[in-house]
Amino acid sequence: MASDSGKKLFVGPRFRRIRQQLGLSQTQMAEGLEISPSYINLIERNQRPVTAQLLLRLAETYDLDLRDLATADEDRFFAELNEIFSDPLFRQIDLPKQELRDLAELCPGVTHSLQRLYAAYTEARRGETMVAAQMADREGTQFEANPIERVRDLIEANRNYFPELETAAENLRDELNVSADGLFAALSARLREKHSIVTRVMPVDVMRETLRRFDRHRRQLLISELVDGSGRTFQLAFQIGLAECSPTIEAIVGRAGPLDDTPRRLYRITLANYFAAAAMMPYQAFLSAAEALSYDVHVLAQRFNAGFEQVCHRLTTLQRPNARGVPFFLLRVDNAGNVSKRFSSGTFPFSKFGGTCPLWNVHSTFDTPDRLLKQVIELPDGTRYFSIAQMVRRPVAPHPLAQPRFAIGLGCEIRHASKLVYATGMDLEKAEGTPIGVNCRLCERENCSQRAEPPITRTLILDENTRRVTSFAFSNAREL
Repeated sequence: MASDSGKKLFVGPRFRRIRQQLGLSQTQMAEGLEISPSYINLIERNQRPVTAQLLLRLAETYDLDLRDLATADEDRFFAELNEIFSDPLFRQIDLPKQELRDLAELCPGVTHSLQRLYAAYTEARRGETMVAAQMADREGTQFEANPIERVRDLIEANRNYFPELETAAENLRDELNVSADGLFAALSARLREKHSIVTRVMPVDVMRETLRRFDRHRRQLLISELVDGSGRTFQLAFQIGLAECSPTIEAIVGRAGPLDDTPRRLYRITLANYFAAAAMMPYQAFLSAAEALSYDVHVLAQRFNAGFEQVCHRLTTLQRPNARGVPFFLLRVDNAGNVSKRFSSGTFPFSKFGGTCPLWNVHSTFDTPDRLLKQVIELPDGTRYFSIAQMVRRPVAPHPLAQPRFAIGLGCEIRHASKLVYATGMDLEKAEGTPIGVNCRLCERENCSQRAEPPITRTLILDENTRRVTSFAFSNAREL
């Protein structure tokens, strides 16, 4: 959103999103910027330009990084549109990239609607014929093709930051006034004294496959002995979130608009989980420690009595206006490459309809379970990121069940990497980046020995007389 001093910009939708992210009305922002509310209204409707001077005043008044606010949403929306319109379904449509960028910038709501429509189409195309039957049988009812993706979209729409829950969690910690080591006992006492809920750690032969269960009739919170210390504290904080923040959670869910029962329940659980993490790692204390420790995840885990994954996840939520942390992205995968968690407070273009690139060393952590790996990665458009990755073990499973293992990848744009202890001593400008793609079906890099399928935007070339390094050869010309 930066410009030369005399240049005027028509950026109404972006300006509106900035105001909404700050939680301000048009009148409140007008007062802060010392302009009229009608002028704000005209700006947001693209009927008046925004000058560089006004942008600078906006940045100074609200302590904003305009580079992040100007590009994060648009880049993500553009990546989603690019993935959708790369499908062979649109092969006959010659759609310039600039038109996709214009749509992402000016009409984010349309982008979101297209993404949801394409997600439903993709599931139906994969053979889930019951989808069509359900839609036909439920006339007049909104259909949610994938509740997990729907909730992920809602989290992204809020930039993975929920100020009401942050405030509630900080107030709770202020009331308890205990260290991280004493938090489990304090939360247990609060559940008992304020909500008549007794916490009990139970043997695995009693809990069986359940890690936590709330017995409403006996007013007991039962936690399996398989759950480690940080996990037990998290479960208590989760229960308090449900008991004390339900009105706040319901208000946030209500802002999402009409939801089917499944995504509504999942969203409530996600928000209660958010509160639990915020209670264990209160915003200002955690941010201050993260900056002082140069985002050393292991030390932060020790200081806040939390797990590696809990800390990484929490780092993606530090988006409070005037007190932002490094805009991280996070990915959790299993050793088969299935993505079970992804969050981004930055601009990393996660694929919504596929896996990840095997050249990203997050997949290598299963071969080096006790090591933290770091890597500079570079996407085909030249954007560079710095990432760390480590394998984590979830609550142990009794024999003979398989022990659950996941890999956590945490990263940020290369321009932020100098703030991380993991980049100490590295020349980030000269460091060679590993060339990766979003996933195989969208990546157009040639001669990749790890390629699992050809790009859907290129014509596959088959030659029985030639065997290449990659299993797939394809033309340089895009299919239209």
